[in-house]
Amino acid sequence: MKRIGFDNDKYLSMQSAHIRERIEQFGDKLYLEFGGKLFDDYHASRVLPGFAPDSKLQMLLQLADQAEMIISINAADIERNKIRHDLGITYDQDVIRLIDVYKKKGLYVSSVVITRYAGQPSADIFQKKLEAIGIKVYHHYSIEGYPNNIDYVETTRPLVIVTAPGPGSGKMATCLSQLYHENKRGIKAGYAKFETFPIWNIPLKHPVNLAYEAATADLNDVNMIDPFHLEAYGETTVNYNRDIEIYPVLASMFEGIYGYCPYKSPTDMGVNMAGNCIIDDEACREASKQEIIRRYYQSLNRFVKDEATKDEVYKQELIMKQAKITVNDRAVVPVANNLAQENGSAAAALELPDGTIVTGSTSDLLGPASAVLLNAIKVLGNIDKNTHLISRTFIEPIQHLKTGYLGSKNPRLHTDEVLIALSMCAVSDPNAKLALEQLPKLSGCQLHVSSILSAVDMTTFKKLGIELTNEAVYEGAATQENA
Repeated sequence: MKRIGFDNDKYLSMQSAHIRERIEQFGDKLYLEFGGKLFDDYHASRVLPGFAPDSKLQMLLQLADQAEMIISINAADIERNKIRHDLGITYDQDVIRLIDVYKKKGLYVSSVVITRYAGQPSADIFQKKLEAIGIKVYHHYSIEGYPNNIDYVETTRPLVIVTAPGPGSGKMATCLSQLYHENKRGIKAGYAKFETFPIWNIPLKHPVNLAYEAATADLNDVNMIDPFHLEAYGETTVNYNRDIEIYPVLASMFEGIYGYCPYKSPTDMGVNMAGNCIIDDEACREASKQEIIRRYYQSLNRFVKDEATKDEVYKQELIMKQAKITVNDRAVVPVANNLAQENGSAAAALELPDGTIVTGSTSDLLGPASAVLLNAIKVLGNIDKNTHLISRTFIEPIQHLKTGYLGSKNPRLHTDEVLIALSMCAVSDPNAKLALEQLPKLSGCQLHVSSILSAVDMTTFKKLGIELTNEAVYEGAATQENA
């Protein structure tokens, strides 16, 4: 069983109370720059066991009567169809999705700001889509003339949450321009930042903070000791490079608006209470080390597919060294790789909730992903390992369909095909029915495969909630390299 390391209930109450205090500090209005994912924050739930993926959303729902939301999106990201890799959709599609989710949850979305706008045709089309669903749209232009050359966003509530589909969308610029315009209108508005990571009040090289660096390796974010906080208070806190670099600009802007800066450091600007809700430090350390290894494998695979640079991979290797871990600290990795070497074909290893490791190898009927999936649900259902859940008479016609009619060169069944065949068998076979009923137990299990998986298999495992890593080599090359 996974150890709980984070008190989610304490976090919800403490975080919402702290944000209310910050609103009161400024009086009229608070612009809260919201970094990271507002919901479906699976990174946080992996490195802080006990953190619910929708914790931040639930916390904001406690403030729903005071809050409204602005979503920022960079026009350049719309123009080049930038993708959110975790969801497989473009940034503009994600904005539409976010608006829909927020509204259904009871949060008020007042507007969208298109930043770095320069008349891009795709941005204009997107604006029409937003206006068609009743969302006001504002523009921010290039830096020349900032902040006078940008639209003032009309807001009505004391807490304005500024969020975005991803980094580089212009959240901070939106907040700062609003402070400038509010001041011109005689409204005393404040700014604060809500980033879950890095956690400011745990050590710089704590695995939880290192896991954040691993998650943002492609952005080259670096965790740092906040020098301004150290000078002001003699206290060591953690922030990240971009916030530390921009702080003098923010301080100068606050001085221009208020005559003084209400914050002595970037850390002061934050409202994150997550560090105060860690109840089992060792559990969070171990979970974060596992996340670092998973991120390392993700970068390796992205590099092989020309989606990442050597620098990104090098940074992941450096983070692994700082965390004092190797890939073999992920229990399923050596099991899968050693089995692949012994058999001369790709293999997989899956760790069940009780720590049992189940394996699967390539055969003429199944690939390693499908084999390990079937073997795992046999173990979970206490089904004899020699029992055939899917008979060859079911598998062979599917193989013939794939190769004879659909042009596939690989006759082996993918995981989705195996599950469809298994569900058909379950109509008349009690063992197959029992096996299907074990699938929910796979959520949160750890899997490693000795070669690159198909997109279909990766999608299946993601839907099942299985946390996957794989070697960044194609089947065949994996065993040759290990030979």
